[in-house]
Amino acid sequence: MEQIKKKLIERALAKAEVIKKLRTDFGSVVIGEVTIGHVLSGMKGIVSLFTCTSKLDPEEGIRFRGYSIPELQNLLPKISPEDEPLPEGLFYLMLMDELPTMDDVMYIQNEWIRRSNVPKHVFDVIDALPPETHPMNQFVAGIIAMTGSSRFVKAYDAGVNKKDYWDATYEEVMDLIARIPRVASYVYRHAYHNDHQIEPDPDLDWSGNLAHMMGYDNEEVRRLMRLYLFLHADHEGGNVSAHTTHLVGSALSSPYQSYAAGMLGLAGPLHGLASQEVIKWIFDMIEELGTDNPSKEQIADYVRKTLSEGRVVPGYGHAVLRKTDPRYVAQREFALKYMPEDKLFQIVSNIYEVVPPILGTIGKIQNPWPNVDAHSGVLLLHYGIKEFEFYTVFFAVSRALGVLAQLVWDRICGLPIERPKSQNAAWFIQKAGLDSPVKF
Repeated sequence: MEQIKKKLIERALAKAEVIKKLRTDFGSVVIGEVTIGHVLSGMKGIVSLFTCTSKLDPEEGIRFRGYSIPELQNLLPKISPEDEPLPEGLFYLMLMDELPTMDDVMYIQNEWIRRSNVPKHVFDVIDALPPETHPMNQFVAGIIAMTGSSRFVKAYDAGVNKKDYWDATYEEVMDLIARIPRVASYVYRHAYHNDHQIEPDPDLDWSGNLAHMMGYDNEEVRRLMRLYLFLHADHEGGNVSAHTTHLVGSALSSPYQSYAAGMLGLAGPLHGLASQEVIKWIFDMIEELGTDNPSKEQIADYVRKTLSEGRVVPGYGHAVLRKTDPRYVAQREFALKYMPEDKLFQIVSNIYEVVPPILGTIGKIQNPWPNVDAHSGVLLLHYGIKEFEFYTVFFAVSRALGVLAQLVWDRICGLPIERPKSQNAAWFIQKAGLDSPVKF
């Protein structure tokens, strides 16, 4: 058994026994109250999932295994002191529940290089799609095309004991994460560069290789990729992409299938597609105002106009956070370091000053502050990555780290298939004591 897997199961077995005991001996303990409002408003705030990789605190933002983003920017291994944390280290932390050494990170990195070969038929599937097909659809098609090499399916069909499901899941998760940058970059070159593909460089790290295969060998772009893939890796278990991956995985679908399903959720405009919506909104504002250097007053007027038309200001507000997203802050610090004179960055900075006070006057908006999507697109644009529709694919590459680490833990803990109870409208009407004017 290879060293990471051996260490993982030694640490995990005791924790899995605790989870089993909670389910069998303390299953009747009441942990919350569900209201009609909870159910009919998207189940927001209902504690109904087990996620160990990260926790979203309304005041502090995301914490990965208890560590905040600023802490991890100091604690996770880097290629050089002035660089960004290596996402390989964050994956190790989420999987193992301990901070990695550089040796641990290099072990993960070398494993991913060894496992990164993508079968030719995967590229054939992508090639069969028109280049104008949305990149997320191309990306998911490529992921699904790899299902034929599923280690989990082969182990299950061979009759593996359910207590060992985690083993095949781990192996497939490692294969999948290793292959993802190759699939993503292939989609990028297929969609935007006439299929002029670039081979991977085995001497580069996971993030740096993604930038290289896309055609960006500038070291600052590699640093940006490391930051981006670190910041977007996980966001607790209740968001659409994480929950969907967990839900589909609970049916013992393979990690390829589970991850693909989660990424179809990420592709929605209320989730991962938001970063491209931010850029579109900014360019629409520039065009309407007739200037690429709008004043704060002009921005404020355009914000009010957007709101008066019943639209949202993309990139602002969050279902849980009640402060500026620390991921936004980390990206802003990167911009101040590498591109302080960039015109779009200056516009984003002015939007940051203008929007929260305006949104704060709207009573139902509890968080008027920017989230991660409000900044990420501007960084990518600065380095010439101008294809807005591809931005969600970056998000998908990063999100694999969190949702797939959690999928391993789902199998370690033997979590069952997820199957909540539903009711029809008549049941809710009766519970509310409502005298309905129409019959259900």
